[in-house]
Amino acid sequence: SSPEKAPGPAPPAGGGEAAEHRALVLTGFGGYEKVKVQARRGGGPRPGEVSVRVRACGLNFADLMARQGLYDRLPPPPVCPGMECAGTVRALGDGVRDRQVGDKVMVLARSGLWQEVVNVPASQTFLMPEGMSFEEAAALLVNYITAYMILFDFGNLRPNQSVLIHMAAGGVGTAAIQLCKTVENVTIFGTASASKHDSLKESGVAYPIDYRTMDYAEEVRKISPKGVDIVLDPLGGSDTSKAFNLLKPMGKLITYGVANLLTGQKKNLMAMAKTWWNQFSINALQLLHHNKAVCGYHLGYMDEEFELVGGVVAKLVNLYSQGKIKPKIDSVWPFDQVADAMRQMQEKKNVGKVILVPEAPKEESKKEEN
Repeated sequence: SSPEKAPGPAPPAGGGEAAEHRALVLTGFGGYEKVKVQARRGGGPRPGEVSVRVRACGLNFADLMARQGLYDRLPPPPVCPGMECAGTVRALGDGVRDRQVGDKVMVLARSGLWQEVVNVPASQTFLMPEGMSFEEAAALLVNYITAYMILFDFGNLRPNQSVLIHMAAGGVGTAAIQLCKTVENVTIFGTASASKHDSLKESGVAYPIDYRTMDYAEEVRKISPKGVDIVLDPLGGSDTSKAFNLLKPMGKLITYGVANLLTGQKKNLMAMAKTWWNQFSINALQLLHHNKAVCGYHLGYMDEEFELVGGVVAKLVNLYSQGKIKPKIDSVWPFDQVADAMRQMQEKKNVGKVILVPEAPKEESKKEEN
């Protein structure tokens, strides 16, 4: 927002009551064009909130689902999407004691974070560790919290175990691989298209599998006839059944998404019917005979669990500071190229995190000056 819009001197950073800012708004469900940049007028932070000047936002698979009307945690449009961002605290609401103006923070919310300025409860902000960039900070929370809780809290990952990670080059996949490497001698199987296999091998995947040309279950069995200890399932539908059958005795399946619903730009009723029809179902008695666990994980329903999530974030910040994890940024897109950013992820071109920034990246201008 350029200063010439404001009559007279710009309002002080603390107030900002009438200042306009840019936001990405989902105007209705459908294709990429449904997310538009719009001007918004925000007030100051309410009691218990902080106002954050946003520097980078994370794009997540759930945001793609939300655009098609397939994500249950998003209010009806017109609505501002975005579950994570990072920036600088610019004002404090009444009663906020543990944050200061100027603090660099990462923010987690159900929605509403894809804008230049956001007001959020202070309890949903986390201090960025020393040396972390805003892009990295916007890439940390959703993917790494998800991967951490799935692998360690549900998966109970131990040394010498094996894990199958689907969409291994995506945000959660990348985080899961790095977290597996913090445990001794974990064997990682990862599915991704062939062009990503070299990068997966470099990051620690022992056995990359091209799900487009091979039956990944057969490929896993060739290498490990008994199957694996943990399967991360973001796919849903018939892949959940395949995952369950691939588990060793005492193995754990953690299902955390329905990526199979996403085929084209718009809602695909055929894919929905197929996924629903192929939905994995098991009763308690069958489960008892199998010696296996089935877990479901949805970060969107953790929004009241501040202590639980905060504890995980503290562990992740610690791992980052020790150099054990580092978010991998695939690409950075300005707000007005949000359609291209979504396409990048939906066509599964990304290796690592897709990031949105309010301003066009400044790199080019810096290079010219030096």
